[in-house]
Amino acid sequence: MIINITDKIFSNKILDIISNDFDMDFKSMQKEKMEKMVIPAFFKTAFHCPNCGAYAKQEWLWAAGKRDSKGSYYYDVDDNISFARCEHCNKYSIWREKKMIFPYSGTVPLPNKDMPEDVKMDYNEARNIVELSPRGASALLRLAIQKLCKYFGEPGMNLNNNIANLVKKGLPPKMQKALDSVRVIGNNAVHPGVIDIKDDIETAKKLFAFINIITDVMITQPNEIDKFYNEKIPDAIKGQINKRDGK
Repeated sequence: MIINITDKIFSNKILDIISNDFDMDFKSMQKEKMEKMVIPAFFKTAFHCPNCGAYAKQEWLWAAGKRDSKGSYYYDVDDNISFARCEHCNKYSIWREKKMIFPYSGTVPLPNKDMPEDVKMDYNEARNIVELSPRGASALLRLAIQKLCKYFGEPGMNLNNNIANLVKKGLPPKMQKALDSVRVIGNNAVHPGVIDIKDDIETAKKLFAFINIITDVMITQPNEIDKFYNEKIPDAIKGQINKRDGK
């Protein structure tokens, strides 16, 4: 039996089913995204590896020095130096007095996989120096969002104007606040003013999270919605939706 897909009752049922499936699948995608990064911490058995970014079990090891005492050798464990080996990538993080000293980017999340490559380069460079120079990292992140604005179709020269234009185009208010936070703090890093982040590592680290959030909301989520829509919604239903919206 052939059912006419333009039949109103049938179409409404199909649309309801598709809508429910969309809600369930999209909520599932969002649940995965909301899983927070488990920050590396001393003697924690599992966290997101600062080398590969995977959530993995960590094997803890301690440094030991070989000493000679009256002709006999013994090993003296140095409690101040320890190592955590990631079971996913087999690379080590190094800890001194319960604080990570390598890699320098230890507690900063890896860049969003959908971040444009030129933005990602600045992000990673900032990530590598944030523990040594929060101010330098903040300045690099300001450059990163300038490049993000260019990716979104703005000239990129005047960052304040770029953000204002994006607001006019419908930029979500929360994203405007995130962009302006990176812009203002990054500006103060280069031209010291009211905000001084010379030794404020935690404020600098927040900016990394903001850039990942901006990338997720403005790039990753739209891509996932488009992919879902294109793969799951039948062409006939898409035609009805386009007709409804006057396309």
